Amino acid sequence: MLESLWAGFVNVMHLTPLLACFAGVLMGTLVGILPGIGPSGTMALMLPFTFSLDPTSALIMLAGIYYGAQYGGSTTSILLNLPGEASSVMTAIEGYQMAKKGRGGAALTIAAVGSFIAGTVSIFGLIFLGPPLAKAALSFGPPEIFSIMVLGFVILSTISGGSTLKSGLMILVGLMVGTVGFDNISGVVRFTFGSTTAMDGIEFIPVVMGIFGIAEILWSLVGNEEEIKPASIRLRDLYPNREEISRSVAPVFRGSILGFLIGLIPGPSAVISTMVSYAAEKRLSKHGNFGQGAIEGIAGPESANNATSTGALIPLLVLGIPFAPPTAILLSGLMLQGIIPGPLLFTQHADIFWGLVASMYIGNVLLLIFNLPLVGVFASLLRIRPAYLNTLIISLCLIGAFSLSNRMFEMWIVVVFGIIGFLMQYFGYKGAPLVLGIVLGPMLETNFRRSLIMLANPAAFLERPITVTILLIATLIIILPFVLERIRKTGEKRA
Repeated sequence: MLESLWAGFVNVMHLTPLLACFAGVLMGTLVGILPGIGPSGTMALMLPFTFSLDPTSALIMLAGIYYGAQYGGSTTSILLNLPGEASSVMTAIEGYQMAKKGRGGAALTIAAVGSFIAGTVSIFGLIFLGPPLAKAALSFGPPEIFSIMVLGFVILSTISGGSTLKSGLMILVGLMVGTVGFDNISGVVRFTFGSTTAMDGIEFIPVVMGIFGIAEILWSLVGNEEEIKPASIRLRDLYPNREEISRSVAPVFRGSILGFLIGLIPGPSAVISTMVSYAAEKRLSKHGNFGQGAIEGIAGPESANNATSTGALIPLLVLGIPFAPPTAILLSGLMLQGIIPGPLLFTQHADIFWGLVASMYIGNVLLLIFNLPLVGVFASLLRIRPAYLNTLIISLCLIGAFSLSNRMFEMWIVVVFGIIGFLMQYFGYKGAPLVLGIVLGPMLETNFRRSLIMLANPAAFLERPITVTILLIATLIIILPFVLERIRKTGEKRA
């Protein structure tokens, strides 16, 4: 394992992979700072530009945007009480209070160092858990993969935030969109309504650009933008005192472990991990100053959201199943390079896996360098007029969509799904379930039909222990809330 890791470092210590890593983490930091498009939209924008890169460099750049965005969100959360990402909301609660007391620099340092430590811890988790899980996953057949996807959809609809029914509906819509075009097994053309341009299916990348890019811009246009005045931070203000350091050590390691483990489950794991970490630190804290600038409320959540981005790579790399929009885009990036993630990735493309691991450590070092001396520079980016920024993002969305196949069809997909995404936000629907439904829908259908062909009888699903166990867990997740609610109402009536 150490030899493989060393080979990964050797593989990425060349100009192209290093530049890709630098570009990825820099863009990720900027995306985390600037509210709006988010890491998913940015990764989708950059996908067309990775065509000319080798597979390792392409994956390094996209992954750098993903985990770099977790770093950047802390800057505006602490200085301006303006989370650039949903995963930075918990940081804003305590960070802004510290900034108002003149301890914003110390809060930024703890956030950056905590994220670096969390990234290191979670990278080792990826190293030690990834290959053994891949070996175990080799015994999985289409029925097991199908059951895991069903479980993922059930968990996603339950914890996506908001109404479970709305999340479930978005998943179904995503599944429907994913079936447009040629059937992978029979070759029959479906749901194209006579359009020859739709025979290849609806591309995932334009959909993401529309829902996470154009929709966010439209949403910002109907809101009331307040004038932002970034605070100035001097280098000597960045040093935390001894008490702040001692109170941060345990939360950083607890957040790292919690974030990595929560990253393994489907759904908005970065947001969930920060909430769980914040709640845990609030319960364990002996100081009782939460809500008034508790350093534990920054160290824990910031460590958790960075560790989550690494933990979320395990389902993608081991099973080839993305459980979050950013990892779904990573899957698209790999497939565009002709590489199918899954258990065989660790043997057939070991250089890519270990190169990614090595680049993540290099990226964490670069992020630590960026997020301390350049805090003031990054904060000043918020002075850019939204009109200029929005125009640039819309142009990149349309150019990137057109470059996929040089057709107007993809550009119209961006526009249509941008309007759909705006309407979804207006009516309280989440975009992540729809996006994952589009990505996983064809895989779910293909594995289900392969299972039926292989088993010849649907009842044979019940003869496979792993499949039965996973489907039983999914059923319990659906039924248990209703049972508990019924018990609660019965108890209230008796009382």
